[in-house]
Amino acid sequence: MSDPRITSSIFTRGAVDLSALRSTPAPARPTTPTQSGPPTGLPGAPTGGGGVAVIDVSEATFQSEVLERSLSTPVIVDFWAEWCEPCKQLSPVLERLAAEGDGAWVLAKVDVDANPRIAQMFRVQGIPMVYAVVGGQPIDAFSGVVPEAQLRQWIGAVLKAGGVAVAEPEDPRLDEADDALMSGDLEAAERAYRKILAETPADAAAEAGLAQVGLARRVAGADPQAALTAAEGAPDDVEAQLLAADIEVLSGMAEQAYRRLVGLVRRTAGDDREKVRQHLVSLFTIAGPEDPAVASARRALASALF
Repeated sequence: MSDPRITSSIFTRGAVDLSALRSTPAPARPTTPTQSGPPTGLPGAPTGGGGVAVIDVSEATFQSEVLERSLSTPVIVDFWAEWCEPCKQLSPVLERLAAEGDGAWVLAKVDVDANPRIAQMFRVQGIPMVYAVVGGQPIDAFSGVVPEAQLRQWIGAVLKAGGVAVAEPEDPRLDEADDALMSGDLEAAERAYRKILAETPADAAAEAGLAQVGLARRVAGADPQAALTAAEGAPDDVEAQLLAADIEVLSGMAEQAYRRLVGLVRRTAGDDREKVRQHLVSLFTIAGPEDPAVASARRALASALF
């Protein structure tokens, strides 16, 4: 799963034993799921058009509402309490995302004060605590409040684990950053990309955008033809070769730029060699790891280094 605050150690210490909850006798009152009101102080979320979005569960209804339901629909269990201030930050976001999901997954809310046995079964030591249940078993969890962007990624991973097709949503943060880059506002673009990376570490699109900002700054004011000519006449001039490679990437000749710098790696040593290597890696970042030319150039770089 993608959430960096994942508590995988919960599972490595041993499986959560839910057998006692499975054997709980059925309650006398009806257990048909309905949209129940939110706890005091938490705004509610409407039921999704594709089915139930948010339900309150108890020990008596846990088997049917969570374990059995998760055999066909992923269930995310939110452990909360009325006195828990962080819960009042996280729960409304979960409820809203559940409503947006339109029945693709269900949010099951468990009041730990009213249902201590369920919390004990799940080894809940602090709240908010959120579990994903798929196929009758918990598969992942996190604790505390996380940014909505990371929460969306985590839910997407849960849905994929449950066999639900997930469309990759457009990210308005990236649109804003890309617009700044295209308009030439490099300062704003850098801030926007760095903000994304602070919220979603290792976001490939943001890393590529940040690398493009660096590229744009390096070529600012350069005469492309003059730079290529200068590099041709000084094959061992590191700065001239780096600028030429940048211009080639911007001109759509990325493979030629990669070959230029791999060759320079072979001819240099020490700090110069490391500088060229890092520069080349930054150009790889712009294209992304899926680019066949990048894969080929990485192999050539490895050969040049070792």
